[in-house]
Amino acid sequence: MKFSFPFRKKKKDTLPKSSLPKIKTKTIPGAKSLKLTEALKRFECPQITFIGESFPVFLKKGSACNFTDVDGNRYLDLTSAFGVASLGHCHPTILQAIKKQSAEMIHGMGDVHPNEVKVMLAQKLSEITPGNLNQTIFSSTGAEAVETALKTAVMHTKKTGVIAFEGAYHGLGYGALQVTHREDFKKPFLKQLGGFSYFAPFPDTKIHGNKATQVSMKAVQSLVKKARRSKHPVGAILIEPIQGRGGVMVSPPDFLKALREFCDKEHLVLIADEVFTGFGRTGSMFAIDKSGVVPDLMCLGKGMGGGFPISACIGSTRVMYSWGTSTGDAIHTSTFLGNPLGSAVALAVIKEIEEQKLTDRSKNLGDFFRKELWKLKEKYPLIADIRGAGLMIGMEFSEIFYGAKTKKFIPATDKARRFIAEALKHGIILLSSGPGHNIISITPPLIISEKEISHCVGVFDKILKTL
Repeated sequence: MKFSFPFRKKKKDTLPKSSLPKIKTKTIPGAKSLKLTEALKRFECPQITFIGESFPVFLKKGSACNFTDVDGNRYLDLTSAFGVASLGHCHPTILQAIKKQSAEMIHGMGDVHPNEVKVMLAQKLSEITPGNLNQTIFSSTGAEAVETALKTAVMHTKKTGVIAFEGAYHGLGYGALQVTHREDFKKPFLKQLGGFSYFAPFPDTKIHGNKATQVSMKAVQSLVKKARRSKHPVGAILIEPIQGRGGVMVSPPDFLKALREFCDKEHLVLIADEVFTGFGRTGSMFAIDKSGVVPDLMCLGKGMGGGFPISACIGSTRVMYSWGTSTGDAIHTSTFLGNPLGSAVALAVIKEIEEQKLTDRSKNLGDFFRKELWKLKEKYPLIADIRGAGLMIGMEFSEIFYGAKTKKFIPATDKARRFIAEALKHGIILLSSGPGHNIISITPPLIISEKEISHCVGVFDKILKTL
């Protein structure tokens, strides 16, 4: 006899569906994209958008994991548009939140006459972030959230020095740029930068194995000691639990624990930059959750708004109260602080992540994606490493690869660039990362399916055969 248990019935999948790529034009970019390129060259600063033989295509429509360009070509987006569209593009929940809130109030008066939705979001963030992080300063971009954290650390410790890590990317505002480890970004502006940052080696287990934590911590301790009598004694340590633009470099959990213990001992502020890694991207709500470490400050952005520009720095009451109370003119604020429309969208995004269990989905599908990529690694010596967590994956190409056909040494950067261009022709959008631009960064929307992942791996296989 068979029994039915309706209360155990699998919940219907209500996630938006994507379509596989479909390329209509003979060339990528198509004719309309090429025409728009000429207009862009005339009206936009030439430093902003890279224009090459295969770039850019001009996007017109987004839906779930798909982008459609002005020529009607449909792509699978394996970038989430820089890690922002965690729920996919134009998610119905986000559209509904925008429609409802925009009918009531689009813009409020941030730090003078606050809106109700800002309070609701601040409370929700205190509930989902680790430990005692319960007071927030809102902003619009990830770089702003980082600069808020840098200022907060100074208010708390009265020390201006900050230790960041090699490979770090924290944004391009003057404060965030100072703690970003990219000399090419800094060079034109060096005379205007504050000079308050120090860089320690990132704990790279590929180089130092099980001594990675020891090597990095030794450098951190040395920097703090040397800076004590300098113009900028160290007051904070800033870390990405997983470096994004730095090449999907994963911090060992024991390193994060060692940092926490060291900060406690030296009375330093520990700042976690979770702008890229937050909100389910790495298979947990926040990447640092896996280590059990609670930072003093956490920077949030990107996936928080699902496409709407909103960010936040959240910290403990002990640290946040170092600002003191407002006397009428906040010494750190912005016009769009706690924007009601952005706050409503962020609440909708968090609710969807929780109800659809997208952190679990990110973990499971990320494990599946990496497993399939490891199969490719076994076939192609060009692939040096597959790493990451959840749906934040890095596929690293060998620094120097000996071409079987050309009999020449070929820089991995060139291979990565060709791989991304060929993927675009096959309808897959990718980005590179890492200091050498030789890591293929894979950060698809959390709603991607196994079918779409398998399709992408199949395309990767075809492309790798030709490189």
